[in-house]
Amino acid sequence: MSGNTRKGRTRRAARIRRHLRIRKKVFGTADRPRLVVYRSLKNIEGQLVDDETGRTLMGLSTLSKALKDFEAEGDHRRTEQSFAAGKALAEEALSKGIKSVVFDRGGYRYHGRVKAFADGAREGGLEF
Repeated sequence: MSGNTRKGRTRRAARIRRHLRIRKKVFGTADRPRLVVYRSLKNIEGQLVDDETGRTLMGLSTLSKALKDFEAEGDHRRTEQSFAAGKALAEEALSKGIKSVVFDRGGYRYHGRVKAFADGAREGGLEF
């Protein structure tokens, strides 16, 4: 675990604490599942979770087959990839009858790739 080690805390541990704080307030149901975002250095992943039953309804990553052929150029490649991933997740969710979700940013700032993912999901037709 790398990152900020001031007072024995790491960046990952701080993100997990923030995520737990968010999870106290955000709860997904079968009608309105929770859209969870996980961001790594190279990829981004989204899942729709029903917290009542503890099941993942569906998920999509930038590594999935649907986005394997996505090619973007320039400085904002990962941001554009995140937008496309959010849009693809929304289209798949709409095909399964899911229209409204609760957004869970996973302890990350609502900024950059996380914001692009959310904007892509909104453009794809999800409401949150």
